Amino acid sequence: MNRGALPFFSALALILSVSGPSFAGQMSFKEALELGLSQNHGLKAAQAATGAAAEEIGMARGYLLPKITFEERYMRTDNPTYAFSSKLNQERFSSGDFAIDSLNGPDAINDFQTSFSIEQPLFARKALVGLDMAKKEYAASRDELFRAREQAAFDIASACLTVNTAEGYVQAAQAGVADAKEHLRIAEARHESGLGIYSDALRARTGLLEAEQRLVSADKGLILAKRALGLLLGLEEEVGVEGAALDMPLRDVEHYLSSARERGDLKSMEKRRENARAGVSLANSGYFPTIGVGGAYFMNDHEKPFGSEGDSWLVSASLKWTLFDATRGHEAAKARLKSVEAQEHLEGLRQFVSFRVHQAYLNVEEARKNAELAASALKSAEEGERLVRLRYENSLSPLVDLLDAVSSLSGARAGAIMKKNAFAAALLSLSFESGTILNDLGISSPEGSR
Repeated sequence: MNRGALPFFSALALILSVSGPSFAGQMSFKEALELGLSQNHGLKAAQAATGAAAEEIGMARGYLLPKITFEERYMRTDNPTYAFSSKLNQERFSSGDFAIDSLNGPDAINDFQTSFSIEQPLFARKALVGLDMAKKEYAASRDELFRAREQAAFDIASACLTVNTAEGYVQAAQAGVADAKEHLRIAEARHESGLGIYSDALRARTGLLEAEQRLVSADKGLILAKRALGLLLGLEEEVGVEGAALDMPLRDVEHYLSSARERGDLKSMEKRRENARAGVSLANSGYFPTIGVGGAYFMNDHEKPFGSEGDSWLVSASLKWTLFDATRGHEAAKARLKSVEAQEHLEGLRQFVSFRVHQAYLNVEEARKNAELAASALKSAEEGERLVRLRYENSLSPLVDLLDAVSSLSGARAGAIMKKNAFAAALLSLSFESGTILNDLGISSPEGSR
């Protein structure tokens, strides 16, 4: 059984149990993105945070809705005032209870009181402002979730490119081993025929061992890259990916700058800037009165809970107006400063986003040119190795020249792979920085995500 078979079967049941589009072991680039966006733990945490922000709206709205309370209380006392009122509430008061001795030193009395009460705010400016702020915070959290989705897509796509690069390194190392074996064969054949020296065969064998060491390191890098990808997909197994090459068009820089203005983190900070401004209104709400109505129904009994020897009710209206509070002015000043702080953070983020887009765009141009140069260098190294090998076979060059050419070829192979994938990674980074990554990767956003 090959190395990838065990992870394949061990992860198959897990992926099917969560209705994933594919299986662990090997999957397409598209399937890896879809699985990661449904199983990534960081993204799930962001979704939970957004859900918690939605609940904040319900909590804020609750302060404007009626509050209904049920209460059962028990009291035993010989306090004259409490004993007098308890008997009245139980409707057991008699003329004998007016006796001075009974009033001053009543016997201990039990009182079970059952009550239902309701309170309804009619005007509470702080609660109204708080409700608006909760709605904005939820909207900001949704924008953050959208950006978190972009971040997850970027991380997964980058991990796929890393796997692709690691696979390229393995292929280059395998080609290097094959070349080293051929060089050893030639050196040994020359020595056996008397045309070469034994030290050339030893040098060639050393070159083969070094090539095999590079292959071991490349295999280890591939395993780690696959496990890193699996981690982003919410798995513990190695995950390989097919077709990780990105096909993203390179547009004008103004397109990316314009798109970046709609990035989720920018939109989120804009809404929080608005909330910071609303914080001034929240602080000033203390200057307004709070108006409400309420009512209650009571049942009192001296023998049993929930009894109703006597019952009574009340209705009420209230206006509470704090005329002086030394902290209000400071709260308002603090809120204004927080608003300035939020505005400055927003401006700083806007400038930083613009810088990052310009930087990413220049990185793409650099990576594209480097990829073209690396491809040319690989062709030159391949031709150089071929010519030196022919010269060595014809005793026109020493083995050291051939080994140098092989070393140059190995470096050119690795460089070509690295630069090619660096170009794809630079395009991916530009797409992420401009906030177009989901569209560029062909990923549809969940309904109502923005």
